[in-house]
Amino acid sequence: MQGRRLRARLKGWGGVGAMAVVCAVALAFALLLPLAQPRDGGTGTGGSGLARVTQASAEEGCTTPAMRNAPEKQTLSPSGADGKTIEAIKSRTGEKRKLIVGVDQNSYRWGYRDPNSNGTGDLEGFDIDLVHRIAKDILGDENDVQFKAIPTDQRIPAIQDGRVDMVVRTMTINCARLSDVAFSAPYFETGQQVLAPKSSSITGYDDSLAKKKICTATGSTANTKLTDDQKAGKLVSSADLRTTVPNQLDCLVRLQLGEVDAVVTDGALAASQAAQDPTVELKGDPFTVEYYGVAMKKDADDLVRRVNQILVDYRQDKTNGWQASYDRWLSATLFKDSSTSEPPTPQYLRTS
Repeated sequence: MQGRRLRARLKGWGGVGAMAVVCAVALAFALLLPLAQPRDGGTGTGGSGLARVTQASAEEGCTTPAMRNAPEKQTLSPSGADGKTIEAIKSRTGEKRKLIVGVDQNSYRWGYRDPNSNGTGDLEGFDIDLVHRIAKDILGDENDVQFKAIPTDQRIPAIQDGRVDMVVRTMTINCARLSDVAFSAPYFETGQQVLAPKSSSITGYDDSLAKKKICTATGSTANTKLTDDQKAGKLVSSADLRTTVPNQLDCLVRLQLGEVDAVVTDGALAASQAAQDPTVELKGDPFTVEYYGVAMKKDADDLVRRVNQILVDYRQDKTNGWQASYDRWLSATLFKDSSTSEPPTPQYLRTS
């Protein structure tokens, strides 16, 4: 990702009016849903020389330096075998025989309801394609899924409380989260980035954020990163981090309404938001390296192994696999060349 910049193609829905429609549609459908390896670089305190770093500062889930340096490797080896978790899912009967998955429903091209879908309101996007693939492998039908819209700050509680079998929702693997949930191997690479109006004086994750109001989602890696950096003197002390929201998209609405000056989130998500609103753009390069994974309960070893096997097969499928999904959903907002978004060759260092 050296020198890499995630530039959005400025096309899509765009504007405050369109976002109001999107948010209204998202709210309506929410009410209808069932309840139920780090990169090298020097350190810095701002400016263009700011180094890329791994996103996790909390170390509770990583007990050795090797684990802290590469939390994305702390997963189990692939297996196609059933175990108690998968057997419990398969034993559900009738309309309840579904894979229950926590997803987003308002992240453009990741997990969202297209208001132009002729009234069907089906969830679509890169994460949704992966969910269908997992359901097909485990239950035999890609549509054997019960989707649950989960706010950013409820992803881990939803897993721990048993409301969902897994979460597939642009969720970064890091040490703090490894204390609470188990992750699959990575299925996407991205990094934190700044989103701001084109007319803004903000230039990136640097001193231009002084006295600026910055919005992040509660429980997000962006929120943790900025808070920790400010405490450590790596982010200007006058940057105002008080604006937090349950759902990341709410930050874009705050930005459009002029309530904040910038948003910090994963560059892959920010690029999609820039495609929705041509008045905003990504500012500066990504300043972290991180990986999305499928999150599951800590003791669901058989499900973790099964998902890892599915990811292996998904990457190898040249017709309807990872690349096809990237081309369909993300090539318009990220690069045509997917190589900078492909996760590294997986390593399975967790043994139990």
